[in-house]
Amino acid sequence: MYSLVKILTLSLFLIGSATAVAQQTNPTKTPQGTPLENNPETTTDHSIITDRPDATESPNTVEPGFIQIETGAYYTRFEENGTTAETLGYNTTLARIGLLENLELRLAVNYEDNQLTSKMGATEVSSDFKSFTPMLAGIKINLFEGRSGTDFGFLGHLYLPFSTSTPEGMTPEPQTTGADFRFSVGHELSDRSGIAYNLGGQWSGDHTGMAFVYTVAYGYALSNHIGAYVELYGDAPEHSAANHYWDAGFTYLAGWNLQYDITFGRSITEGQDLLLSAGLSYKFAY
Repeated sequence: MYSLVKILTLSLFLIGSATAVAQQTNPTKTPQGTPLENNPETTTDHSIITDRPDATESPNTVEPGFIQIETGAYYTRFEENGTTAETLGYNTTLARIGLLENLELRLAVNYEDNQLTSKMGATEVSSDFKSFTPMLAGIKINLFEGRSGTDFGFLGHLYLPFSTSTPEGMTPEPQTTGADFRFSVGHELSDRSGIAYNLGGQWSGDHTGMAFVYTVAYGYALSNHIGAYVELYGDAPEHSAANHYWDAGFTYLAGWNLQYDITFGRSITEGQDLLLSAGLSYKFAY
């Protein structure tokens, strides 16, 4: 299992990340629509709207001339039949680059430490494997911004396997490119609440067929800086049982271009006993 030092380090990181509003509610404005005083833009609102911490992607894009970095760490754990699988993600960085009005470029990569521990009577056997996940490259298009408070977007990604490696002692296998797409919808329910959902599909690149993907998240602004969200999400592979999960969390808006987040959750079906995550998002002009 992971050492106590690693778990405590992640726990301190989670506790140290202040809490706050889900991505579809924008606390950078008061209910009356007044921008925060530290927003340097007086005529155009460039306030940060993030795709993390939940699994639901917002329909909103980063404006041309801006880059948004969304990064963090996570820990997952699952135990079954005496075997415990743990994953510690040190880096979950997504770079969102505004190219055109309503179009952004998306680049991302994760670095994971995967540990498998099996108990056979009094004997405990463990293996550890560290690697980057396939690099993500894609786009997001904001197709529609409604005056009624409804936004509609489309996302598409490729998962490029060149960034991964083969565990020591195993024979390298041919690597193939994965892909996914999503339609994203966001509804503003009130000055302080909103709901968003995604529908789409993904191919993992391991010849298992397509998996249908869904997410739905509700967010509520507790204040102009702090908010909370709760989410259901999952996937339904063509050749295996569906997977369903839930998570909840908080975000803290430190400024017009800086947001911290913290998340906890687990699976509804089998597959994940615990999820902990924390991170930050930062936006700047280029």
